[in-house]
Amino acid sequence: MNIVVVAPHPDDAELGMGGTIARMVDDGHSVLIVDMTDGEPTPKGTPARRRQEAEDATRILGCQRLNLGLPNRSVVHGIEARHRLAAVLRAHRCDVVFAPHPDDAHPDHIAVTRITEDARFDAKLSNSTIPGDPIHPRRLIHYYCTHLRAVPAPTFALDISATAERKRASILAYRSQVIDHEPNRTLPDQVDARDRFMGTRLGVERAEPFWCRELLGIAGIGSIT
Repeated sequence: MNIVVVAPHPDDAELGMGGTIARMVDDGHSVLIVDMTDGEPTPKGTPARRRQEAEDATRILGCQRLNLGLPNRSVVHGIEARHRLAAVLRAHRCDVVFAPHPDDAHPDHIAVTRITEDARFDAKLSNSTIPGDPIHPRRLIHYYCTHLRAVPAPTFALDISATAERKRASILAYRSQVIDHEPNRTLPDQVDARDRFMGTRLGVERAEPFWCRELLGIAGIGSIT
């Protein structure tokens, strides 16, 4: 299965669903993270440093990655951004796309979610100027970012007990954001606490929550944890 994870900034995918990305890679899926911006400026980062940190995190998770080059802090939902992302969905032959939950405190995140929702639709259009052959990812699933201090009722959660340490390592790869920047030093522990709590709801060590507007099916009653 070909999976695209759309992230407003480098580190959002890791914070929100790094364990799931690692698990999907382990399960043999092709996973591409699309960072919509370079995430800069930040207090301790530079564009070059963030690129290297993203490369390190990608190597830890074992996935693929590209940056769409939109301007950080001023992402705008519009046709150009939609079509640029739609072209990526086509090129990757995307089956499932992940985006931030629509309830968020960060304007970039909100805009990126709108862009992703519409790019999914645009990717199926025939007789368009979008490069590549039309495709319609059959599922759009939302993950939770860290700016909103709430987890609106998830639709489901995925056991990441086996990949939690790789998730943490991928987060710590962003040293400029979570180690050198003092206000964020507790962020990895906060994310881990959330994952541990979600795990208690499933009876596992750690889990990541997700939300989906559309009906999801299960293979059978035996697949429910």
